[in-house]
Amino acid sequence: MDAGTTTERTSPRPRRTQEERRAHTESALLAAAADLVVEAGVPALTLARVGERAGYSRGIVTHHFGSKQALLEAFARSAQAGFVADLDDVPPGLEHLLRLVAGYVRALAGAGVASRAFLLLWATAPTSPELAPIFTERDERFRADLRTDVAQGIADGTVRPDVDPHAVAVAVLGQLRGISMQHQLAPKTVDTEVVAPLVADTWRRSLRAD
Repeated sequence: MDAGTTTERTSPRPRRTQEERRAHTESALLAAAADLVVEAGVPALTLARVGERAGYSRGIVTHHFGSKQALLEAFARSAQAGFVADLDDVPPGLEHLLRLVAGYVRALAGAGVASRAFLLLWATAPTSPELAPIFTERDERFRADLRTDVAQGIADGTVRPDVDPHAVAVAVLGQLRGISMQHQLAPKTVDTEVVAPLVADTWRRSLRAD
């Protein structure tokens, strides 16, 4: 048989489950929401525009999230999930905190649209009744993880016993968000490979027990 007339038989692709289809749609809608925030700011974020950007109807957005508030909550939860990789093998404590802060700064260099949108929403939250509770909750979750690291460091003797875990959590979160905003405004001014170890070393020297 002439090779030019040979046809390859391919097995049909398995159909996605309903759960997989739902997850795909929600991912597309959250990506569309991030695009709109980065391009035109928070006022551009409406259910109708999110649906249109993602190639769906407003009804689909409402079906998946119910309201703009729920959409924002879902986006805030998902935007920075797994932002810092390679932490699972490090137990809570000083080394976990140091790897977290260094990894966070390094991750800024590859941050995508979702992370940029997260920061824009976070910066707007103090003056927005719909955003304030969402990002207050997200920040508190971050601080809680940081407090756990400091408290565990005190317990295992690697962190000074006079350190206030809550104060450290507030300072670390403020520092990371501040660096993130500087990077977003002017990426070329923030060399993440230089800043990351500097930040980690500063906290190591500040917290470690002698």
